[in-house]
Amino acid sequence: MTEWVLETERLGLRKLAEGDFADLCAILQDEQVMYAYEHALSDEEVQKWLDNQLGRYDRDGFGLWAVILKEGGSFIGQCGLTMQEYGGERVVEVGYLFARAYWHRGYATEAARACRDYAFAELGVNEVFSLIRTTNEASKRVAVRNGMVPRGEFSKHYHGIDMPHIAYSVTRAEAGLV
Repeated sequence: MTEWVLETERLGLRKLAEGDFADLCAILQDEQVMYAYEHALSDEEVQKWLDNQLGRYDRDGFGLWAVILKEGGSFIGQCGLTMQEYGGERVVEVGYLFARAYWHRGYATEAARACRDYAFAELGVNEVFSLIRTTNEASKRVAVRNGMVPRGEFSKHYHGIDMPHIAYSVTRAEAGLV
């Protein structure tokens, strides 16, 4: 039986494992899925991505988790919490990335909301962020559905490109979880 970190009505979230490499490749090597990153990842970059998540579990106690569709058990994406830099501070971010075949079905919102609530309930944080590239309209819609509002803009330098981002966040009080 799978040990879920989080569970929603339709989804189970569990720690990623080495055996997830092929499923991660299917997502992270899809140019359309990775448009906000400006490139699909090589096999070596996917392995580094996976190793980074495994390291986060040890270091932080959380990271991006595998999102599994309860009905049928398909690996459909990743969603979870990571520590990110914003405004000179380290903040807890809800991040999500799903296989294209599972877009526009509410899975990202469902998983992101569960991660947001986990951050408030289990980690005791008072504010949760999603740092989203300005051109990523779908992710911005997920953040808004997750109760987040824009708090500021900044730029990330990634893969040789300066990428404008918007910092969305929601506080515990705004989420009604005081």
